[in-house]
Amino acid sequence: MPGDALSQDPAELRRRIDTTKAHPARVYDVFLGGKDNYPVDRNAAAAALAANPRGYLDVRHNRDFLRRAVTTLTREDGVHQYLDIGTGLPTQENVHQIAQRTAPASRVVYVDNDPVVLAHARALLTSGPEGVTDYIDADLKQPAQILQEAAKTLDFDQPVALVLVAILHFIEDDEAYPIVRDLVKALPSGSRVVLSHLTEDLNPENVRAVQRTYTERGFTFVLRSKAEVERFFTENGLELDEPGVVPVHRWRPDGAAPAPESADPAYLATIDDIERVRYRDINDVTDADINVYGATAVKR
Repeated sequence: MPGDALSQDPAELRRRIDTTKAHPARVYDVFLGGKDNYPVDRNAAAAALAANPRGYLDVRHNRDFLRRAVTTLTREDGVHQYLDIGTGLPTQENVHQIAQRTAPASRVVYVDNDPVVLAHARALLTSGPEGVTDYIDADLKQPAQILQEAAKTLDFDQPVALVLVAILHFIEDDEAYPIVRDLVKALPSGSRVVLSHLTEDLNPENVRAVQRTYTERGFTFVLRSKAEVERFFTENGLELDEPGVVPVHRWRPDGAAPAPESADPAYLATIDDIERVRYRDINDVTDADINVYGATAVKR
């Protein structure tokens, strides 16, 4: 059931797309091997990769954390509704695909503010016949609007999983904590929060180098400590699930991280480093590679 956002005039949508400035959702798409990005986004990704050559592991393991978290909440905790804010561009293993594999009637609402994501949002609305997906064109800084629109698809009298994966480090403290408070307040008892966040706790030299490449391009980029990430949970009365706030590759690993795509070595020799990322194995990850915390929690 597509939302009203998808009826936007194509000419107006094209006018909204700024191809002169990198956008986080599109840079993320580059690292995931996507094609829905522009030279400015690829340049930003390439600069980040030059600053931290194994930085693609942060992005790819963050995505695999999302897979494991949604699978766990759906299969083990019976959560069948998801509000995914900061969705990003459609890729493999979107939230509705993960959830509906276990619970076909799962309902998922995606939220993003990038017009390129909106242009491709129909790919996020390929729900199975028993489930429902919807898309809201809105900014995380508009929690009241998001909740109002999401209530057209989700039943807020039943548990909802709020997904805030790799989005809050783009928001300053004075806004980030109140936004999460407002969103969590609207969730009923039994709901969950899935959250991941960049940090300088783990490998500060690598991630600070990446931070510089993004702030030079005008991004807000806030690296938070473990205590500051935990604050998103504790000040909202949320009870952290085991193993708490941990590096994403350490959150309930299941040995099922995706294998790399195969490619002819001769072809690999013809492409640049950022294009080779999609062919690199993420199963060789070490603690020295990861700069992202992940956690899930329950609202009692």
